[in-house]
Amino acid sequence: MGESFWQFRRYAQQDPSSAIDWRQSAKSQHLFVREREWEAAQAVWFWRDGSRTMRYRSQFAEMTKIDRATLLALALGSLFVRGGERIALLGDGHAPALGRAALRRIAHELSQAPPDDDTLPPDAPITRDSQFVWLSDFLSHTSATEAAMQRLANSGVSGTLVHIVDPAEEDFPFEGRTRFDSLTNSDHELFGRAETVQESYRTRFRAHGEEVQALARKLGWSYLAHRTDRRPETALIALYGEIGGELVQRRLT
Repeated sequence: MGESFWQFRRYAQQDPSSAIDWRQSAKSQHLFVREREWEAAQAVWFWRDGSRTMRYRSQFAEMTKIDRATLLALALGSLFVRGGERIALLGDGHAPALGRAALRRIAHELSQAPPDDDTLPPDAPITRDSQFVWLSDFLSHTSATEAAMQRLANSGVSGTLVHIVDPAEEDFPFEGRTRFDSLTNSDHELFGRAETVQESYRTRFRAHGEEVQALARKLGWSYLAHRTDRRPETALIALYGEIGGELVQRRLT
């Protein structure tokens, strides 16, 4: 941890009592912790959505959305490690670090993470002037996504949204009597002729993706949509070109 003051945040159960700032806490009915800024000024932070909807794979896809997101995160992290950049996983409690050890730690965290009902990045410390890579299917309400993006932007980071899509989610190739079961609860929907709602569904799905892209554009962030039936190399090259170029530009300025 660095020596410079970063922010006050509410005391959490896992925080040691020695971390409490009693002067700030005396001004309120709550306990507050004084956080200091991590020494690594520039870094690439990752967050991969671990929700149950990310574990979906249709018969038209090579792998689940969460596996493709993990693959892209680790491949991109590997490229940055080779380039001498610091990397970190938001919310795991570790500062951005150099080298293969940092990549192995992130790989372990992502591979061991259980299904998570929270689809949004945690409100955790993040270093200023960093790059943030958010991999998700972005099926949350756009208002919640926007609030999380604004919170991160207020922390002084630039972001890239990687929208992971299963081909069946976008194409809706279903016909005849079809039952759709929710991945998050016991809800289901039965259609006698699924093809009758195909066009309206596609329109709504496309509009949702455009809303997410518009949120990124509003904050000056980047946006990339990637289908799991496409080769990951194409997305990886685009992401590395976008984020790597931004990092080089920041170092030069």
